[in-house]
Amino acid sequence: MSKRHSAKYKIDRAMGENLWGRAKSPVNKRSYGPGQHGQRRKNKVSDFGLQLKAKQKLKGYYGNLTEKQFRKTYDEAARRKGNTSENLIGLLEARLDAIVYRAKFVPTVWAARQFVNHGHVTVNGKKVNIASYRVKPDDVIEVKEKSRNMALVLEAQQSGERDIPDYIELGDRGFSVRYVRQPELADVPFAVKMEPNLVVEYYAS
Repeated sequence: MSKRHSAKYKIDRAMGENLWGRAKSPVNKRSYGPGQHGQRRKNKVSDFGLQLKAKQKLKGYYGNLTEKQFRKTYDEAARRKGNTSENLIGLLEARLDAIVYRAKFVPTVWAARQFVNHGHVTVNGKKVNIASYRVKPDDVIEVKEKSRNMALVLEAQQSGERDIPDYIELGDRGFSVRYVRQPELADVPFAVKMEPNLVVEYYAS
């Protein structure tokens, strides 16, 4: 498992964007990159550089994905019928940890992975502790009864930082959701512009 949580906002500064729209992001104070060369004038970025940045941004958004996991998701998106970039977004959003984050059971994508791994979530009444588990339309994802009073759950539900998208249907006082359908890029409430088409170009080149 990759240890990204200790430097979770580093990617914000590296990309120069507040990926999750959070008030704590360092980009809100310093929009330039990290390190002693962060304020240097940026040279024109090549097509490959733009593609790489789009890939790193999308992969980083989902928190703890390794390159191997992300590439595997891309490969599956490419095998499926239809638009590969839309398929990629749909597969990433169908991850159980992504659903837990979107449902506002927890405040961050890193907390979502940990929350699932520690067994606080059920899918259709059965405990699932694998963050990458692929949720299907009409599956019901629920916070276990004994986990509902956890501080991070209450913090997330009271947060006004983000809204629950319409491909997730809320139920049971906010502790249960139904995954309605696989979303398209336009449906996903990213805080910044994502360019999965450039990710497809990166892997296809």
